[in-house]
This record gives sequence, C-alpha cells and structure tokens, in this order.
Amino acid sequence: MPAAAASEGATAGTRENRTTMSDANDDRPARSTLPSDEQIAERDGQPANDATGNPAGAPRAGRRMPTIKRPGHRPADDGGEKAAKSSPPPDPLVSSDKRTLDPETGRELLGIGPEEQRPKVRAPKPQKQKLNPDLVGKQQVQGSHVGDRYVRVVRQTSEDFQRVAPGHLVATEEANEARGPVGRTFGRIKRVLIGAPLSTSSSIHERLSKLKALAVLSSDALSSVAYATEAMLGILIAAGAGALWLNIPITVAIVILILLVGFSYRQTIKAYPRGGGSYIVAKDNLGEIPSLTAGASLMIDYTLTVAVSIASGVAALVSAVPSLHAHRVMICLVFIALVTIVNLRGVREAGSIFAAPTYLFLVGVFVMIGIGIVKNASEGFAIHEPKMAMPAATEGIGVFLILRAFSSGCSAMTGVEAISDGVPAFKPPEWKNARITLSWMVGTLCVMFLGIGFLTHQYGAVPMDPANPNFQTVVSQIAQDVLWGKSVGYYFVQFTTLAILVLAANTAFSDFPRLGFFLARDGFLPHQFTFRGDRLAYTTGIVTLGVFASILLVVFGGETDRLIPLYAVGVFTSFTLSQFGMVRRWERTKEEGWKHSLPINMAGAIVTGIVAVIIAASKFTHGAWIVVVLVPLLILMFRAIHKHYLQASSELESQTPIRSEEIIHTVIVPIAKINRIALQTLAYARSISDNVTAVHITDDEEEIEQMRKKWAELDTDVPLVIIESPFRSLVGPLLTYLDEVDKQRPDDTLTVVLPEYVPRHWWEQILHNQTALRIKAALLFRPGTVVISVPYHLARNGEPSKRPATYQRRF
Repeated sequence: MPAAAASEGATAGTRENRTTMSDANDDRPARSTLPSDEQIAERDGQPANDATGNPAGAPRAGRRMPTIKRPGHRPADDGGEKAAKSSPPPDPLVSSDKRTLDPETGRELLGIGPEEQRPKVRAPKPQKQKLNPDLVGKQQVQGSHVGDRYVRVVRQTSEDFQRVAPGHLVATEEANEARGPVGRTFGRIKRVLIGAPLSTSSSIHERLSKLKALAVLSSDALSSVAYATEAMLGILIAAGAGALWLNIPITVAIVILILLVGFSYRQTIKAYPRGGGSYIVAKDNLGEIPSLTAGASLMIDYTLTVAVSIASGVAALVSAVPSLHAHRVMICLVFIALVTIVNLRGVREAGSIFAAPTYLFLVGVFVMIGIGIVKNASEGFAIHEPKMAMPAATEGIGVFLILRAFSSGCSAMTGVEAISDGVPAFKPPEWKNARITLSWMVGTLCVMFLGIGFLTHQYGAVPMDPANPNFQTVVSQIAQDVLWGKSVGYYFVQFTTLAILVLAANTAFSDFPRLGFFLARDGFLPHQFTFRGDRLAYTTGIVTLGVFASILLVVFGGETDRLIPLYAVGVFTSFTLSQFGMVRRWERTKEEGWKHSLPINMAGAIVTGIVAVIIAASKFTHGAWIVVVLVPLLILMFRAIHKHYLQASSELESQTPIRSEEIIHTVIVPIAKINRIALQTLAYARSISDNVTAVHITDDEEEIEQMRKKWAELDTDVPLVIIESPFRSLVGPLLTYLDEVDKQRPDDTLTVVLPEYVPRHWWEQILHNQTALRIKAALLFRPGTVVISVPYHLARNGEPSKRPATYQRRF
C-alpha cells in the first residue's frame, strides 16, 4: 500500500472519530457529511479501515482512538480467510495474561480486551457556572479565550423578594400578582369582594374581642328565639287553643336545659383552651367512631343552621313586606351568597360587620319585652285571645305531643357549642375570654327566650301557615300588639330580626370551616379543607357550606317549618358525645377540680342524651330520618377518605432510583417536604444536569428551620432555596423566582421537575391539592420553560403496580 494512501486513510478515520466526539457534546443530531471508512477505502483502492482508523494489516502508530459504532455500519464479510487477513495483529503492549483495568469501573480500559466488554464512550459534560440560588452574589464567567475569566455581580432585578439570609427569600405581595389579562381581571374582582391578602403574621390581629365574639359566635343562639317559640307552638296548636298554655312550662324546662349545657361547656373550654368542640373532645376521650359521629352530626347541624336562619330571616322580611312572598327562595339564595362573601373577607372583618346588627337586635327585643311586660302588667296581666282563626284540633294533649313540642323548642339551643369550638378565635387569654362570652350568651338567651314565650302566651300570638299571603311570624304579631301597630318600633324589630337571622348563619360559617380543618388535618376530609385563603379564612369550608345550604333551601322551598324537624337531632347528638367525653376525661386525668366538674358533665350527658332520643323518636317520620340516615353515610365517607390517605402515605411505589449516578439527565425542583418522593425526584433531576436547585415555598417559620436541619442532614451538593410566602401563595412566588432566574441566565432553557402523585382511581383526584397540576397550568404558557412530571403511583397492598405493564402492552 502506498504511504500516502495509508496516511490519508488514517487521517480520515481520525477526523471522523474527532467529529463524532464533538457531536457527542452537542444536543443536536450527529452530522453525516463525512464519508464512511468503506467509501474512503473504495475510493483509494484499499481495504476498509479497522476499528482504530488504520488500514487493515498496517502497524498501529501513535495514540489509539476509541471505537465508535455508527448506526447501520457493519464490517465487510469476505469469508474466514479474508477476515483473518483483515484482522489487526495482537497489540504487543497488552499481555493476554495481565489486563489493564479501569480502577473506577472495574472494567478493561478503552480499546483493550474483547469489544463486548468495552464501556460506552461518553463525552465529558462542559463545566458551567452554577446558578446562584438566592439571586444575589458573584459568578465567575469564562471569556471567549482560554485565559479570559471575569467576575459577574448578580443582583435581584425586582422587589418581589426580600432576602433574609443566604438561601432564604421572603415573597412580597407583588410576587403574588396575577399574570395575564384574565388573571389580573379576576384578581381585581377578588380584591373588591374579599379585600387585599393578609400576611400569615397578621393572624394574631384577626382575633376577636369579647364584644365581637358575642356577635360572631353567638348570633346563631341569640337569633333562635325568633323561631324556637313559633316552632314549639306549631306542634301545640294541633291540640287546639286549650294546649297553648303548655308553652310556658316547656319554655321553662328548655331554659333549665340551656343553663345546664352552658355550664357544662364552661368546663370544656377550661379543659380545652385551644378549642374543645364535640369532635375534638370525643376524639381524645371516646375514640374514632364517636368522634366521627360528632363530626358528622355537627356538619349537618351547621348546614341546617344556615338554611333555617336564612329562611327565618326572610320570613321576617316577608311579614313586613308581604309583596315579597313569592320570591322567598331567590331572596334566601342572595343572602347566602352575601354571608359567604363576607366570611371570605376574614374573621375580624366579619365580626365588625356583624356586631352592629346583633346588638341592634338585642336592643329591639329587650325594648319590646320590657314594653310588653309593662303594658300587660297595667292590664292586670290579662291573657288576650288569639286574633288569628284557630284550626280545628286534630290531636289530644298527651305525652307524645308535649315531647314533640319540647323537641321543637330545643332548636333554641343550636349554636350553644359554637364558643367552645371557637376558642382559638379569641384574643389572649383565649379560654378565659371564651368562658366570659359564653356566660353572657347563655344569660342573654335565657332572658329573651323566657320573655318572648311569656308575651306569646299573654298576647295570644299563634303560628300561621307560611303559604298564607298575609303571613305573620309570632315575633311580628307580638311587635304589632306591643309597639302600637306597624310603627317605627315595629319595623325596627322586624328588620333587626331579619339582619341577625341572616347574619346568624355566620356562626355556622365560623365553625363549619374550623371543623372541616380538624377533620382534614386528621385525614377524614380532603386536604383542601386545611387551606387558608388570602384573608386567613378556610376558603374551601366556607364555599362548601354555602353551596350545600343553598341546595337545602331550594329543595325545601325556603320554609322554616319544613326544616325545623331536621334541626335538633344533630345538635343534641354532638352535645351528648361531648359531655360523655368530658366525663371520661375527668375519670382518666383526675385534674384539679375534677370532682366538681364530673357531676356537672355527667348530668349534661344524661339529659342531652335523653333529649336526643326524644327528638329522634318524635320527629322521625317528620324528617328526622334524613339526619339519622345521613350520619352513618358521612361516617363511611370519612373512613374511606382516611383509608385512602393512609395508603397514599405508606404504599407509594418507587418509580425512579434515588442514586444520581444511576440516572442520566434537571434544574428547578419544587419540593414540599423531604421524603422518598423528593429524593427520587432530585435524583432524576441530577441525572439530567448537575445544575439542580431545590425550591421550598412555605409560610411557616418553624417549618423553615426544620427544613434547613433536614436538608443539612442529607449532605447533598444540591442547594436549597427557601421562599417564605407570607400570603400563603405557591404558584406566584415560584413563577417570580423563575423570572429572576431567567433574567440571569437568558440563554438557558429552564426545566422544572415536578413530583406528581397519581391515584389508582379518577375520583381520588379530588382528595388531593393538585399542586403539580396548578403549577403545570401556570407554566404552560411560559415561553422557554420545560416542565417534567415525575409520576408516583400507589401500590396495591404493598405489591408492585400493574399499571406500567399495562401501558407497555398497549403502546
């Protein structure tokens, strides 16, 4: 072979290998413009080059080049003799008895040993300056020449973050601004309706004083006097006018019960200074099933509280303005929407709005009772005959009739437990202020209930058919007789009654979301119920209550009489479980003063238990059966949700390795906590790039310190950026952080790796926060950002999921 040909062949082989190595460092497809070895050999009339780029049979010279296999390239097969001639001679530098091994991989060095044992050649990754995670600092940048290096000062280009410490950023309100015209328009509407967002640190300022708490947490109980007496008379009237006198002794019995239950809840508040609702007390002392029973009963009760209060308030409005009678349901829905929006604005602002109507109502009722007693006393306490036509008697006076009337009158006790459940909403000292407010509420309720009951009997007020175009409530009839007809005083009482009844629903809007938080915290409701919105209110619980109360009002036509039979069953069930739970607590802990407290709670438990049985039995065929059926169904739902969350926490199937060297391929990884999912996602991210930054967004200062300690224990070179979000927003601060990163590295493609939980069933999706979905939706229209979802599936009973195999067969 001529020397020129051999030199050209070697040069061609070396050049092609060099080109392939260069292309290996590029993300673009390998170029194919150079001729292959066979083409060069055919052109020069020489045999094809061997794997080293030398002509077959020629001695090797210089450094050996690694073997590069191109797709579709196969050596020519000319038979055994030709193959023997074309095979290179053994390398004198390598002994067959002693092979040189790579100390890192344990395999033979490149180009030595059998070809099937040679490791795949991978070009070294270019070393680039890593991202400064906290957006402030200095970076060394390589210039265009070999020796050129300069330092670039990195500064934050906006005021969306406050830098507290290295790797600790606090997102400002500007970081939460909506993006895009639709988002900004929605944000403006939201701000008008519920106000500007509040920082988490402002929660202490959202606490209630005793005066505001009486309006927010007692409006349900105080306003119940407007319909409890009427509900009781609606049962007694079935026995004729001669049975109406039973109103007085039944009212006295209910007042005694109110005092007993109120005094019992004073013991509960002291024992549970952080909130002692029926669910909490039953959970701590009686177990799971009793606590879920209490929780289900209270959820039904709070929903009925909204429906009954709104319906009764609209009835007072219709009594004063009869022309609105045909629009009762629509007016009810408008009032529910109004109360929902007010509660979304936050606890303190709701208290400020509700305080005035509550106290105006108290003034109106006490003035009416005072004038009524004085006028009746001047008449020698004469008993007036009913002005309305009395229906014919359909029942006789008996024990069952009295028990039914008593159970209807017990609707005056709804809301008594609200203060016990809402102790955390008070200003410090919480439990002392809560006990004082409870005493005020119980005393005020008893006086008003006795006063209205007495005036009802003395002035002959009787319940009317709601379908009557001239419908008048019992309180409206008393006000007309006492306050000289439809005078200014009459309209003052009617409209303040309307106001407090509509706003009485706020008690349920305060306690239902808090109960939902407790249940969701324990895994019995979707975790969305733990979320606090812009105004530090539990948004999901508030909206859910508004929706279900609206449905209830539409189904029952906005009539109070049809809703009352469903009302008190859940209330007294929760009362009973709470009191028995306190008895169990005193027996178990024997705290100071337990010998005096135990008899009080025992008496309360026995009495409320008897009342619960009476209500369920006497009203079962009148609608109470709905509650009796709903409570077990809700318990089954709670347990199914809890089972799902237990499986989600213990049966997560591993889909990617944790060790980074086992993966080849990231950059920004949002993480919620340090667990197996986070480690797997970070490992996947490291396989994509060495320039990985973990981002954790939180509003909890204690969680920040815990995250720092746990991250330090990992001993990883991946930097962690903690973004403190005082306004509890997740997507806004993350997008703003990505904007800052993009400004500092405009030539890079940002990649966000999201761990995403995939449940086995489609309906289980609603039980999770869908955080990854919200982030993906926000990043969908962000140019230059790649989003990678790393899914994690549940294993069934600890066995590997069959889902991947199904996908494999399908595709």
